[in-house]
Amino acid sequence: MQTALSAIADWMTSNLLCFNSAKTEFLLLGLKSQLNKIHNPALTLSNGASVCPSPSGRNLGFIFDAHLTFSVQISSLARSCLYHIRDLRRIRPVLDFSTAHIIGTSLVHSKLDYCNSLYYGLPKIQLTRFQHIQNSLDRAVVAAPRSSDPDKILKFLQWLKVQERIEYKIISTTYKVLQS
Repeated sequence: MQTALSAIADWMTSNLLCFNSAKTEFLLLGLKSQLNKIHNPALTLSNGASVCPSPSGRNLGFIFDAHLTFSVQISSLARSCLYHIRDLRRIRPVLDFSTAHIIGTSLVHSKLDYCNSLYYGLPKIQLTRFQHIQNSLDRAVVAAPRSSDPDKILKFLQWLKVQERIEYKIISTTYKVLQS
């Protein structure tokens, strides 16, 4: 990585571009035991500037952390989804069911479904956080109280649970790849 970073910095300098080491970062991925073996993970440029590793990195809107636990991604997603659900609850009394359904699907389900195949195999406690978000959404869409059974509402809305949505996406993608 040191060689590649130096080559990039040299190429930028030769092409009259400025390499900003303060805005440059990299992400080391691995198990905690593997990452602990690296004593000084910072990379040094030829001009003496150093580039430090980041605890997480964003790629196409998805946040990866060094241990691939996705905890930062899940927290960020939960914050965003719950914000939209709260707003939907506020305006729900003036919306009809169809409009509330469309808003919920487009603002929250689209976020839950984005790159959800990466969540396959996550511990159940992580997936439970997603299921709580979906349960909150389905109650907001049908204007049901918190005490209502989310499984009955999901069945009424014809929505799959989070784990089932993840598996469905993987299965449908695999089918499309095999067919074409």
